[in-house]
Amino acid sequence: MTEHPALDAARLHCRSLEDALDGLRRHGLPRIADWGGRLASVLAGGGRLLAAGNGGSAAQAQHLTAELVGRYRSERPAYSALALHAETSSVTAIGNDYGFDHVYARQVAAHGRPGDVLMLLSTSGRSANLIAAATAARRAGLQVWALTGPGPNPLMEAADESLCVAAASTATVQETHLVAVHLLCECFDAAVAAPPARTVAAVPGRLT
Repeated sequence: MTEHPALDAARLHCRSLEDALDGLRRHGLPRIADWGGRLASVLAGGGRLLAAGNGGSAAQAQHLTAELVGRYRSERPAYSALALHAETSSVTAIGNDYGFDHVYARQVAAHGRPGDVLMLLSTSGRSANLIAAATAARRAGLQVWALTGPGPNPLMEAADESLCVAAASTATVQETHLVAVHLLCECFDAAVAAPPARTVAAVPGRLT
């Protein structure tokens, strides 16, 4: 029986994804764990996550906000998270009046508060509207985190912190971003479920 010619492409895709996930496991996990803990602190303290992307990355960003407003695995409180591209009337009005490059920056200026987090997802790291959003967010005092494709890229440079996936295929980058989103949710849930650190009052004559 002759193998289907598409099998070679499928095997190559799987190998590319395996390599990207191996890179994420070796180099990205500490950053994701750190982001999860810090995001838990922000949201549990009344802050907000804003997220945005274009195309498939928009779907990934909306996936993240849905997990935070709803739940990832275990039952927990709802947290404030908004996918900016899902605000269709705002996106179309801003795009019509100001241009597509401003559809996210304008919303960041409206909704973002100092200490909030803006998560931007881009396979290329070159989307002008995301770079503009990063600039607006940093100006407003938000923390800007970026999930991108191979670095260096302009979005990585515009963000405070970034996690770049070293893969040549857009599909592989998006698939790896989805894993990163799920890992971020796992780390977030672990952080919000952890008991608060106990503080011990100092006693005269005793080292603490």
